[in-house]
Parts: sequence; C-alpha cells; structure tokens
Amino acid sequence: MLALHGWGRNHRDLLACIAGTDAIAVDLPGFGSSPAPAAAGGATSYADAVEPLLAQCAPRVVVMGHSFGGRVCVELAVRHPDTVAGLVLCGVPLLRRSDRPAARPALRYRLARALHRRGLLGDGTMERMRQQFGSADYRTATGVMRDVLTAVVNETYELQLRQVSQPTELVWGRLDETVPVEIAERAAQILADARLTVLDDVGHFVPTEAPDALASALRRRLDELA
Repeated sequence: MLALHGWGRNHRDLLACIAGTDAIAVDLPGFGSSPAPAAAGGATSYADAVEPLLAQCAPRVVVMGHSFGGRVCVELAVRHPDTVAGLVLCGVPLLRRSDRPAARPALRYRLARALHRRGLLGDGTMERMRQQFGSADYRTATGVMRDVLTAVVNETYELQLRQVSQPTELVWGRLDETVPVEIAERAAQILADARLTVLDDVGHFVPTEAPDALASALRRRLDELA
C-alpha cells in the first residue's frame, strides 16, 4: 500500500497506521525531506509526481491519504482503476463545506493586491497584508508552496468522486473542525462503494490521534486483496 500525508505534515504521521504491513509512506513535494515542486499546481500535479512510485508498487495497491494527501489518492484512483484496488481516506477536504460560503479575501487585502500588481504597493507592505489576512497555512508557506496552497484551497472533487469505482473507507474524527463529518457523509453518498467510520473524541489528525482505527480500515481493504 501507499500512504500520503496531509498539508504541512510528513510521512511520520502515518508510520503507526501502516506498521506491520507491506507499505510505504512518502514525503510529498515541499514537505518533510522532499524538495518543493518546480512550479505551482494542485492535487493533479501532485498525482503526477507520485505516479512513478505507484508504478513501482505491487500490481494491485491500496492507497491511504490524510487531508490533502487524500485528494492526491483520489486522483490516482481515477487515473489507475486497475492498479488502485481500494482507498482509505481521513479528514480529506473533498467537497466545500455547506455551512460556509466560498472564502473571499477581505476588501482591504483585495485592494492591496490590486495596487501591488500595478507596482503601487511595495513587496514588504504586501507581505504584511498577507500575514495579517492569510490563513495559518498561508502565513507559514513560502515561495512556490504559497502558490501551491492558493491553487489547491478552492479545489473540489464531486466529479472525481463520481468516477471512483474502488471500495473506499472513510475514517473521520467527529470533532474534526477543519473538515467536518458532514463532508464525509456527503462524499459517501456520491462514492459507488463507501464505508464511513466516525470516531468519537477524535479531531482532524486521525493518523496520530487514532492510528489503530485507521489501521483497521486499512486491513479491511488489504484483506480484499488476499
């Protein structure tokens, strides 16, 4: 199996989940020990980067992903239905939140951005505006990774979910405020074959908060390959 971590994390998040299995967890480009990509792109670009590794795995593979890594897993499943035999996803922002409209920058920031593009506002002032109005992830991202975040933040996956034919385990923390359970419930209705497990007293970081539950979901998918 192949395991992919979330935004701002690294492969170590997943080690406890995959212990004792024939699995590999990698650092996605720009995280952990992996260098940043040469150019900004969304989950499709990250799937491009991971594809060569998938080709070196067994003929049939289960892919597991947390948060942003789960988006990459979905892309791989759609591209390679004969190779990807199953999915295990947790805390993945697959759909837009129904309780929150699409994010739009504050008016002050939009004005500053327009002035900066016209050369009427200096780089230092613009960076201070980014630090003031950007999300925590945006403030900590630098260089091309900030452009990557901008590319991925508004992605949504209704179309890809409808194309996924593989059995999918959705493992969610009931206390996840980043990607609420309602997103998993809606995704389960779209997917052709989905099983949702909701974990009480667990938040967004399922791999580190509840690795045993994630490992159980993984074993169910691996057992299907035996």
